[in-house]
Amino acid sequence: MIIVMGTVRVPVENIEAIRPMMAKVIAATLAEDGCVQYAYGQDVLDPELIHIAEKWRDKAALEAHFAAPHMKVWAQERATLGLFDRRIRMFEADEGVEV
Repeated sequence: MIIVMGTVRVPVENIEAIRPMMAKVIAATLAEDGCVQYAYGQDVLDPELIHIAEKWRDKAALEAHFAAPHMKVWAQERATLGLFDRRIRMFEADEGVEV
C-alpha cells in the first residue's frame, strides 16, 4: 500500500473559490482504480492550511493517477488561486494494525 500525506497552503481569501475544485478532483480520484482514500481537510487552527491524505493499492495506481486527465485540469485550476508551500510525501506501508 502507498500512503501519501502532506499539506498545501491556499491564501485564505481563495479558500471558498477552491472548495468546488477540490470536491471535483476528490470525486474523480476516488473513482480511479486503486484509490483507497483521497481526502483534503482544512486545518481548524490555520485556515489557509489544507491537509492531504491518500491511500493507494500500489505505486502503479498512484502513477496512473498522476497521468489522469482530471489531474492536469486540477493543476491548472489550483495555479490560478495561489496554492503555495506544497509539502507532500509518499510512504510504502503494509496493511498495519489499528491502534
